[in-house]
Amino acid sequence: MGGWWVKWAAINDALYWRVLRANPELMRRVIRLASENVNSGGGGPFAALIVKDGAVVAEGVNTVFASNDPTAHAEVNAIRKACAALGGFALRGCEIYTSSEPCPMCLAAIYWAHLDTIYFGNGCEDAARAGFDDAYIFRQLSLERAKRAIPSEQLLRDEALESFRLWEASPFKREY
Repeated sequence: MGGWWVKWAAINDALYWRVLRANPELMRRVIRLASENVNSGGGGPFAALIVKDGAVVAEGVNTVFASNDPTAHAEVNAIRKACAALGGFALRGCEIYTSSEPCPMCLAAIYWAHLDTIYFGNGCEDAARAGFDDAYIFRQLSLERAKRAIPSEQLLRDEALESFRLWEASPFKREY
């Protein structure tokens, strides 16, 4: 879907209408980057751009194999570069263009970075057909902890709460 459309958004409990404008040329650029990444042997078929006020702030490609880092997805790499370029951890006012619908990890990173909008090329179904099936992880996240494939157990909660108490009183505390 391209062109103009309107989105209803809730930001800090204030509801407002926001007009979105997708830029097909930026999507073409991110698609080219993803293809170049495959052809160069650099990594998987994924790329992302962070855009602010119509200008590209950062780009990233998947470097999982090159870096031996399972978190080195295109979106995460682009977010890290954009935060460094803009000098902050919040990317409000920015959009992300990504060659594929974000996986659960990247989607969480996008939310933590406070990006305004996501534009993507391939959908999750397309990624699954290419061997990147995120549906399993999405399903796991919806389960209760005890029912997930990777066991998790809360341990020493009372002791662990100390760091949160310190954070709440810290003069270095900053809002995410």
